[in-house]
Amino acid sequence: MAGPAAAKTVTWGSRLSFIMASVGAAVGLGNFWRFPYTAGENGGGAFVGVYLICMLVIAVPLVLTELMIGRRARHSAVGSARQLSVEATGKPTWAIIGWLGMSATFLIVTFYSVIGGWVINFTVEGFTNGYATSVEEAGAVFDNLLADPWRLTLYHTLFMIITVAIPAQGVKGGIERAVNVLMPALFLLLFGLMVYGMFSSGFSEGVAYMFSFDFTKITPDVVLAATGQAFFSVGVGMAILITYGAYLDKTTNLVEAGLIVSLADTGVAIMAGLVIFPIVFTYGLDPAGGPGLIFVTLPVAFAQMGFGGALGSVFFLLILVAAITSSIAIIEITVSWAEDKGYDRKKSAIISGFIIWLLGFGTVFSFNEWSNFFPLGFIGLFEGKTIFDALDFITGQFMLTSGGLLLAIFGGWILSAEVVCEEFGWRPGSIMFVAYRVMCRFIIPPVIGTMIISVLIG
Repeated sequence: MAGPAAAKTVTWGSRLSFIMASVGAAVGLGNFWRFPYTAGENGGGAFVGVYLICMLVIAVPLVLTELMIGRRARHSAVGSARQLSVEATGKPTWAIIGWLGMSATFLIVTFYSVIGGWVINFTVEGFTNGYATSVEEAGAVFDNLLADPWRLTLYHTLFMIITVAIPAQGVKGGIERAVNVLMPALFLLLFGLMVYGMFSSGFSEGVAYMFSFDFTKITPDVVLAATGQAFFSVGVGMAILITYGAYLDKTTNLVEAGLIVSLADTGVAIMAGLVIFPIVFTYGLDPAGGPGLIFVTLPVAFAQMGFGGALGSVFFLLILVAAITSSIAIIEITVSWAEDKGYDRKKSAIISGFIIWLLGFGTVFSFNEWSNFFPLGFIGLFEGKTIFDALDFITGQFMLTSGGLLLAIFGGWILSAEVVCEEFGWRPGSIMFVAYRVMCRFIIPPVIGTMIISVLIG
């Protein structure tokens, strides 16, 4: 039977473990899939420059706010937001921050696991059959994968088993142990592939494409795209860092930890670009190839390399590690909430995983049997959107952005100056405190509001 919520007593074994786990949570498919093609579609260097500014102004303050909420209350995301809301206003109203984050991530992982299954497929493919030698053939291979619900189900299931097994073992025995192995492996694989790219003929062109800053390419659309990428890249609004922050001890410097997590996530995204773009330019591919850049275009390049099958498998293994470290963080949000309610961690992880696995069939069938089923098609914004498209749209464009907006308001207007300064080690009136308040009060809300409005008006 569920009991009353008690403050978390488990803490990370070290600050490094926390950073590894948090960076692992932030670094996901978006760094390797979304960032390269978004940069490619939005002018390369112009996009990267704006993205870095947006990371500092938008993402970092929200990362700090999530960490502060979690460590201050030491509960699940829902419990932490509720406790601080009651302390600040006498009402649990702002618990919605935790509920919104937990609900969004629960829905996200139902399709994230299917995409993670794609990555498993391409990892195996390189070692077994090798990759297609033309874009047309590679496109057909990818289309055949999406058209096969049985194969999608197999890899979706395997990904979910891995995702559930790690948090079920606990924070120290499961998550911490896993990230302390997986994250060094990720950085090692990423660095190795980047060094490999340095010796390719397209490396200088790839670097120029990413870092040649052309002011004429900065348009409102580029700014909006860069803001969105910065926002989603570190996972703000997902309540992951509230959850992980609850396992932090009071000696950890939150500002330093938040900056390290944000910078590391940014560094991985840029390194991913330095891996991908040299390959793109070496083999004369399109840098603005959209989502197919990873799953269609790059396999063709790997097929043309010596030992390309093995090299491609290493590349997809790298992406798989990133996907797993993100997905275990997402599952932990729900497991932490269940623990707050007094339920057993292992059972909670298994039940949550089973429900997510079942809901994942909506995405599996969106690419084949239900590809012409548009459940919300009667609403203009959802016209022509499958279950997968609708879930991606609702969570990414509304739930996470709304969560980020509420976080900014909560940190900027609701929490007292005393609480903020105590957690961050600032003095009231200090430059850091004033900068944090200004960004949370006057910069982040209108920026996120603009993002939401731009989606609504199409």
